[in-house]
Amino acid sequence: MILYPAIDMLDGQAVRLRQGRREDVTIFGNPVELAQKWRSKGAQWLHLVDLTAAFEGKTAHLPLIREVVKAFDGRVELGGGLRTMQDIELRVEAGVSRCIIGTAAAENPSLVKEACRAFPGKIAVGIDAKNGLVATRGWVETAGMTAAELAMQMRDLGVTTVIYTDVSRDGMMQGPNVEATRRLIEATGMDIIGSGGVSCLDDLRHLRDAGCAGAILGRAMYEGAFTVEEAIAAMKEV
Repeated sequence: MILYPAIDMLDGQAVRLRQGRREDVTIFGNPVELAQKWRSKGAQWLHLVDLTAAFEGKTAHLPLIREVVKAFDGRVELGGGLRTMQDIELRVEAGVSRCIIGTAAAENPSLVKEACRAFPGKIAVGIDAKNGLVATRGWVETAGMTAAELAMQMRDLGVTTVIYTDVSRDGMMQGPNVEATRRLIEATGMDIIGSGGVSCLDDLRHLRDAGCAGAILGRAMYEGAFTVEEAIAAMKEV
């Protein structure tokens, strides 16, 4: 299982939100310095979220994204505010290895289809669930479909990777929703990256045993519940 240290960027800073609420923010420093740090600890992938673009639809972070990609010197996936082909093209040109389409996947499936054709292997979909239903628009709205229904729709359009988040668990350090994640894996057969609520190494082991292709490391890593090195070592255990 691949581990993805996360850097959420808001107004030029690395932050963590609780349950996606902009007003419940903790600042953790400089995104470029953190990218270098996680790479030096052994991370092969970085999970980058442009919260400013997600909340405001702006591309103000593009220069910063280029800096982070260069500093990390590995593979970077990025989500947040990707709603047009131009949005995606700009991120790919900035060096992003995988673009994560979130709200637009539920609202504009044709974008996903076009993006998969234009950038094969570089498109993933972020599916956030609230009470079992897909949450959109920064988790403030709910679409009338389940996570599995949206995932299978995306699979038919050419998507192979989904980042799945249970909104109620995100940033709360109460453990991920392993059963819901397992059901999504079994229903779709896709590569599912588990996100939201990881609080300890056992949470990572449970996601791995559920069949996850990857897991996002967020608040628990930042607050010292475990190190990146410890997480990588745990994933190598038989």
